[in-house]
Amino acid sequence: MKTEMRKTTSLLGIGMVALLGLTACGDSEEPAEDTGAEMSEEETMESEAPMDEESMESEEPMDEESMDESDPAANLVGASCEAYAEEVPDGAGSVGGMAEDPVATAASNNPMLTTLTSAVSGELNPDVDLVDTLNGGEFTVIAPTDDAFAAIPEEDLNAVVEDADMLTDVLTYHVIEGQMSPDEIAGEHETVNGATVTIEGEGEDLMFDDAGLVCGGVQTANATVYMVDAVLMPAAAEE
Repeated sequence: MKTEMRKTTSLLGIGMVALLGLTACGDSEEPAEDTGAEMSEEETMESEAPMDEESMESEEPMDEESMDESDPAANLVGASCEAYAEEVPDGAGSVGGMAEDPVATAASNNPMLTTLTSAVSGELNPDVDLVDTLNGGEFTVIAPTDDAFAAIPEEDLNAVVEDADMLTDVLTYHVIEGQMSPDEIAGEHETVNGATVTIEGEGEDLMFDDAGLVCGGVQTANATVYMVDAVLMPAAAEE
């Protein structure tokens, strides 16, 4: 009887030990699951963390100077700029459209500069083609409008057009190397022709020799354009 009780007690003890062992094994797996949850929470917190200072700075709006540089209409001057915008509100010949192309190409798209475009492209005289030259450098271009050419007596205009050397002299007298903004263009400047053009005044009162400003500060891909109301004549062409 006592022997049987000892056997029963021993079996119960073994059973308890086994049960405790299983419980311990079960408990040891829980931390692994908790660690995984904690890692997920940390990853979530990192993804939601605020951007660093450098990232925040990159998203700050452009300052006023940068905005001016990116806006082709920012530096326009001239009493007729508004009329120009109304006549050519959009498209390749508009202020924004001209900014996309080199100057000879841009002028060819402007309906106010058709005669000038014909003169520099060889259309008026096949021996005078300045398109590649004008598109290939950095220039300030004084651009007579169609009305400016129309004001020249037909006989005088034909005389210039038929003489390739004279036409080249007149056209290159309207071109200055380097781009100049409206606030720095006043003064005496040597032209591609070799002669000196005198620019006086400021803002809408700028005068280019005896030509008045129509609208200036018009940007193209490689030049700054000043549309004027008269064709400039170098001294050699006037003689």
